[in-house]
Amino acid sequence: QVQLVESGGGLVQAGGSLRLSCAASGDTFSRYVMAWFRQAPGQAREFVALISRSGTPYYADSVKARRTISRDNAKNTVYLQMDSLNSEDTAVYYCAASSAPAAVGTSRYNYNYWGRGTQVTVSS
Repeated sequence: QVQLVESGGGLVQAGGSLRLSCAASGDTFSRYVMAWFRQAPGQAREFVALISRSGTPYYADSVKARRTISRDNAKNTVYLQMDSLNSEDTAVYYCAASSAPAAVGTSRYNYNYWGRGTQVTVSS
């Protein structure tokens, strides 16, 4: 099993940037497809971005131009760079991992390991 711990959230003004980190431990990090989801109050958890085992990224259309996901297998860490933040980006951001052997999609149900989340609040 892999354990995930997010960090880097906080309060930022609209138009600003944040870089989230997710540190993994307990298993071979490179075995996992990694992803970021977010959940705003009263809303369902939604996909933000994923990165394959080989480092290929994929983004939700709504954030594609403003997000960069990356991974450092030597540091067992996945990152989410968030730019041009606005109030609609306010949410708890979760790191997720999938050990599925095949291609992994954007559904939360494809991911079997989750962090506890980090709060991102964007003030207007």
